[in-house]
Amino acid sequence: MSKLTREDKIEIYERRKNGEPISSLANFFNVPESNINYLIALIKKHGYDILRNGKNRVYSKEFKLQVINRIFINHEPVRQVAIDIGLISDGILHNWLFKFKENGYNVVEKKKGRKPKSMTKPKKNDKVLSEKDKIKQLEEENLYLKAENEYLKKLRALVQERELKEKKKLRVIAELRAKYPFKILLKIAGISRSVYYYHIDKKDIDDKNIDIIKKIKEIYYANKGRYGYRRVTLELKNQGLNINHKKVQRLMKKLNLQSIIRKKRKYSSYKGQVGKIADNHIKRDFEATAPNQKWFTDVTEFNLRGEKLYLSPILDAYGRYIVSYDISRSPNLEQINHMLNLAFKENESYENLIFHSDQGWQYQHYSYQERLKEKKIIQSMSRKGNSLDNGLMECFFGLLKSEMFYEQEEKYETLEELKGAIEDYIYYYNNRRIKEKLKGLTPASYRSQSLLVS
Repeated sequence: MSKLTREDKIEIYERRKNGEPISSLANFFNVPESNINYLIALIKKHGYDILRNGKNRVYSKEFKLQVINRIFINHEPVRQVAIDIGLISDGILHNWLFKFKENGYNVVEKKKGRKPKSMTKPKKNDKVLSEKDKIKQLEEENLYLKAENEYLKKLRALVQERELKEKKKLRVIAELRAKYPFKILLKIAGISRSVYYYHIDKKDIDDKNIDIIKKIKEIYYANKGRYGYRRVTLELKNQGLNINHKKVQRLMKKLNLQSIIRKKRKYSSYKGQVGKIADNHIKRDFEATAPNQKWFTDVTEFNLRGEKLYLSPILDAYGRYIVSYDISRSPNLEQINHMLNLAFKENESYENLIFHSDQGWQYQHYSYQERLKEKKIIQSMSRKGNSLDNGLMECFFGLLKSEMFYEQEEKYETLEELKGAIEDYIYYYNNRRIKEKLKGLTPASYRSQSLLVS
């Protein structure tokens, strides 16, 4: 879109707004349709000012890293992120991603010298712009006060001693850079630009561990930020690198590579006693010595801007493997039956298998209980109000939602996209996500070993 002038771009947007087809605009201005689509989405989100301000904007290393993490960790579409942050072309973001990988998962910037003051052009029409300048000045003052307030709040949370250390000031500035102008933050902190970059560049120097750092970053980004230092250590060992977990923890902390924090689920299918309540045969003993000794199930809800999906899986205690699952827009008996059909399709013997759930209405239903009796499965239920009795399912749901849903809802535009993401995650969980408790194996690998031996 570089050959289009600002006036051309405004004309394209106005003509499209009046109903002219994209193909017609692409032919008239001799540019690809994808560029027209991008331009229209960009102006729609940011207005015409983006055509003037976005061209020569300079982006910090920290800002670029935050954006790159949205792609590699949150798995957001490149085009959507580029529009969201106001890039004049998504090619700029593709270039950032390419250089990030090329430089060993590091953001590397070229040093640019400042232009001498004598080279700056004098402003024209000072009298005409004076009112705009006043408004801009008021906006900047307001932004300064907001930044100062948030900066001080973060410092209070970080600092208990009287004197503020340089490191803590730098940390707060780095956290707020994507939100407030860099100059304002430096002024509030009382730190010069050169001092800031000196400390940031110094922090990144670790030539001795450069190869290990590259490996850690590869593992971290390949797993979309889901691995903490323990699991990264295990994966390094799987790749033949025997590195102490404390060293991995130190390097990850230095690189600010943090695993995603979990949140609690809220949905419950309990509706009182509507059928027979089974005894609790598990009694919080979640261990098994072979597959198909103890199964667990429950239903959890995904609320996407008011629209809901319900996931009903079966988890085997041995290796914490997901045996089968169903995703539905309604938590009904059809969902439960489909989940059971998938679990029983191998026609294996399930005699004496203990199948545990909470006291949800589905599991009290006569038809569900009869299906378990046909397979000679022992039904087990949690005690009323004791969610920890079904702790394995609680853990799985917490892991699932923290790693692919919480704080990431915006990247799913439809329920179908969310459903696909849940399916992808369950495959990843079974076949690629290693567990410390399983000696660095995935649930599928751990289960397969047992089945081969038996």
